[in-house]
Amino acid sequence: MKTTLSRRGLIRFASYMLALVAVLAAANFVYMKKLSRLENAVEAGYMNAVEELAQNADTISAVLTKGRFASTPEMMTRLSADLCGKASAAKASLEALPIYGRSVDNLEKFLSQVGNYAQSLSRRAAAGEKLSQSDREAVDRLSDCAEGLSESLWQLRSRLMSSDSSITELFSDLDGSLGSVVSDGFTGIEDGLKDMPKLIYDGPFSDHILERSPLMIKNADEITKEAAAEKAALALGVDSYRVLSCDADEEGKMPSYCFYCEGGRCAVTKNGGYTVYCLKSRAVSDSTLTPEEGIEKADAYLKSLGISDMEKTYYESYNNVLTVNYAHNDSGITCYTDLIKVAVALDDGEIIGFDARGYLVNHHSRDFGDPKISEEDAEKTLSDALSLKSTKLAVIPTDAVEEKLCYELSCTADSGEDVLVYINAMTGGEEDILIILASENSVLTV
Repeated sequence: MKTTLSRRGLIRFASYMLALVAVLAAANFVYMKKLSRLENAVEAGYMNAVEELAQNADTISAVLTKGRFASTPEMMTRLSADLCGKASAAKASLEALPIYGRSVDNLEKFLSQVGNYAQSLSRRAAAGEKLSQSDREAVDRLSDCAEGLSESLWQLRSRLMSSDSSITELFSDLDGSLGSVVSDGFTGIEDGLKDMPKLIYDGPFSDHILERSPLMIKNADEITKEAAAEKAALALGVDSYRVLSCDADEEGKMPSYCFYCEGGRCAVTKNGGYTVYCLKSRAVSDSTLTPEEGIEKADAYLKSLGISDMEKTYYESYNNVLTVNYAHNDSGITCYTDLIKVAVALDDGEIIGFDARGYLVNHHSRDFGDPKISEEDAEKTLSDALSLKSTKLAVIPTDAVEEKLCYELSCTADSGEDVLVYINAMTGGEEDILIILASENSVLTV
């Protein structure tokens, strides 16, 4: 079979390959110079995270290009699975980098949308729909974004390797002259992703969902900057709000006051005075605490902020930092929509990350009503390959804005896996199935 590339495609491919060769050549030239400085796991971990982020962006760009020409549901399913995997891996690499206080909203949005959008196209293909011209144009623009992202990340890697400062020093001084290598790099990445296409589709990261106004601040009164500073001081663990500076505000859907101190940043909503996020930038060189001890630190931190009715769901330890996920517990019903994340340094238990954006966007007073399906009837729907351990009610997000009240059936499979099955408490339909991945340092779901 003979394949002919368009002039645009040839130019794009040639430019991409030349840029990649140049970047890799420069990176390899300085690699030996920098190698001796990668003396500990922290240094190597940061560099590996940047490399893995760039490599996944390479693959995402290639798969998106293939997606423009896919014509069968089977191929779309394969490509969407590849995209979801690479996007998830890229998000994990991004979370491993201590870029606290730097805005990477566009990058996070891109990585969240790209795999989810492909899944939506795959479902439509399975239903007999063909990609429209607007779909192909959106995929093409996403591919361009991924290509530009990859090039920027490889350039960042090259600058990190050629710097006279250690990688840890560069990441620890994001607001200073040393850290400009990192901060300028991510600023360029954010600017390069401003032209992402608006994606409206049946998925939780569709723009029509991401652009919702946070429910928690919808009718809340505005607070003073001084009152917000006191909340920020509590979240950052400093003795007085007077040591904090506030040289910029955040606008958008969640207008907030932003406060800074040495190595830390915190945002507090102007309406309601809710802590949005709190981040500290420092290297965590080793682990002396167990995940269980880290979770105790996270629990105590939430309590100190006056946040109650939250239950631990999942957690993950990476590069000596434990990230604990919490969901709101509404009188025994777990609301997986209302999420808070807390990051704990496992060397001394310091809280170095807090993110309540999911909670602020989704939390509201709910009237669930009585389930129309009994717990016993829900349990009867289980596969014979599963053994039931426990049942409870939970609220799960859907691909649209609404939520669904379900029975969460915790099970063990014949093959030994722990499995969660979600049965709609109103219709009896099977809404979702998750597999729990548990290890010494994490409990996650897929």
